[in-house]
Amino acid sequence: MHIDPKPIKPSLRRQGIYLLPNSFTLAALFAGFYAIVQAMNQNFEHAAVAIFIAMILDGMDGRVARLTHSQSAFGAEFDSLSDMVSFGVAPALIAYEWMLKDLGKLGWMIAFIHCAGAALRLARFNTMIGSTDKRWFIGLPSPAAAALVAGLVWICHAYGYNDLPGLQWVALGFTAFSGITMVTNVKFWSFKEIHLRRRVPFVMLLALVVVLMLLMSEPPLVLFGFFVCYALSGYVMALLGLGKKTAPLLPPQA
Repeated sequence: MHIDPKPIKPSLRRQGIYLLPNSFTLAALFAGFYAIVQAMNQNFEHAAVAIFIAMILDGMDGRVARLTHSQSAFGAEFDSLSDMVSFGVAPALIAYEWMLKDLGKLGWMIAFIHCAGAALRLARFNTMIGSTDKRWFIGLPSPAAAALVAGLVWICHAYGYNDLPGLQWVALGFTAFSGITMVTNVKFWSFKEIHLRRRVPFVMLLALVVVLMLLMSEPPLVLFGFFVCYALSGYVMALLGLGKKTAPLLPPQA
């Protein structure tokens, strides 16, 4: 009796990889690594800006892969590893070197909470692909969590707030909040319902102009303010939903 041999899976060399989307992922990884290097050299503003650059590149690699039909399992794994460095390790190290170092053991413990939260968030996201509503993220996305930490560092350096009393505790609070919020079950809007090809009212174009002008005039303040509002939006929606569920029924009026 002849038994056919099992099919041999082609090696990665024979399979090949898609260069274009993975180039964006590699660039995002480099931006995260650059942020770590700058934080170690005490150049915290450059480190914070590098985190936001990594966010832009991370958002582009997936869109490029979908537009060019070049999605792959390798690209998904590579993206997760890049996100762990850029949005997990780098922000935690920046916060520690910037303000948390002076708090001793408490400082590095809080920094590790952010790092561990990012790892758990990414692992949970990878295991839930295809089984959740695409309109919502479960837990704060790791790029947004990194933006909370990096944005605080950026505005403090841009506007000279580094000598404010109690800033260490503010940094500690933001770092802990970002790490914990990544692993909560709170839902955050994913923005995936926005389609650029759809027609919109003309006033939306004017609103976009206003947003761009604000962003160009005060990028640290606008970006930081946006991500703070986004991080709070999930809790606000959760509280409103809880209030609707637990609101007592009023007796009918005579």
